[in-house]
Amino acid sequence: MLDSVKISRRQSEIRQTLSELVGKTDATEDETRSMESLDKEYRANEVKYRAALIAEDEQRSEAKGELETRSDREWSEMMGGFELRQVAMALDEGRKLDGATAEIIEEMRSAGGYQGIPVPMEALETRAGETVSGDQVLNPKAVRPLIDRIFPNSVASQLGIQRVSIAQGEVAFPVATAGAVFGWQTNELADVGAANPFETSERSLNPDHTGGAQMVISRKALKQSGAGLEAAIRRDLNAVIATELDRVVINGSGAAGEPLGIIPGAGTYGITSTAIGAAASWAAFRAEIVAFMEANAITSPSQVNLAFDPAIWADLDEALISGTAVSEWNRLTNHVGTPAISNTIPAESAIMTANVKGVAPGYLGVYGGVDLIRDPYTKAGSGSLVLTGLVTADYTAPRGLQTRILTGLTA
Repeated sequence: MLDSVKISRRQSEIRQTLSELVGKTDATEDETRSMESLDKEYRANEVKYRAALIAEDEQRSEAKGELETRSDREWSEMMGGFELRQVAMALDEGRKLDGATAEIIEEMRSAGGYQGIPVPMEALETRAGETVSGDQVLNPKAVRPLIDRIFPNSVASQLGIQRVSIAQGEVAFPVATAGAVFGWQTNELADVGAANPFETSERSLNPDHTGGAQMVISRKALKQSGAGLEAAIRRDLNAVIATELDRVVINGSGAAGEPLGIIPGAGTYGITSTAIGAAASWAAFRAEIVAFMEANAITSPSQVNLAFDPAIWADLDEALISGTAVSEWNRLTNHVGTPAISNTIPAESAIMTANVKGVAPGYLGVYGGVDLIRDPYTKAGSGSLVLTGLVTADYTAPRGLQTRILTGLTA
């Protein structure tokens, strides 16, 4: 215990004792002497207390970083002990949850909004030592590579889209649309210009879009796989949820329960879409980079994020500059880095985004964790475990000028 804490506690004890003695009207000589000694000790302790604070200041400074990150580390360590196998067995057999798994689930339940067993998004990653055999029945001898987290390595994240974890309610992003205007005096007594109102608009993330990832675990897998079932559930949920979230960020229709994505929502978000009508080239992308610069969104081509489908990569790599071995792909990557290449981007299209002063070009809001629910009826005859993982998410682009779309990039 720190000396300052010990002294502070002793001072509290002295104050309490003195308050009892002072209240007496017929204090004895011993009690009077006791008050004098306690008063003397109290004044001496005040000096010691200040000295202790000075001496401990350096220790507190050194420990500050550790104290600030301790809660994050503790949560990460708890998440490392989360077992999806326990969740599956609880849903299948009613087995009692325990350990870190029970703690995390209880904490998520306190936020409300779950019909089944809540599973944190951070749990949907495989861990070192988890293995999968070729026939999909788990075998601890065949070691496979680690599966990445649910979102960070997706195409959307490479475009700078930021994921926002939301406990509940609506999240709004106010965007300034008008503000200060600079003006010069036309003469010595003239005004510098009329005041311009500061105006904002809002882009919101709402819990209006819920989807579900479903899986069926056979009775054989439940009995044969044992602890290895952990990796199977995590891998399947990871893959299907990550793929779908990536798709709706780019191509979400905004109808039939889907969030409104970048390409279908270009008009809503104020995103400029340019029809090129020619083969993909560095010149086409350069023109859009210039447009970013003219809108004060970027100051360097390297600040642009770019994504397109594999066919465009092939066209750029094949197109050589006349009389050289340099391709259009070489010229592009020399200025903007390596683009994201994925079938998620529609054919003959490309998306360009920019992070402006720390503001992401788009936000994917994920509400809470995965709500894992058991269906006890659909496969009851076969003894299989049918799981549905419900995910509520929404997407919005706060400023359209941070994104540009190119279409018609034909071969």
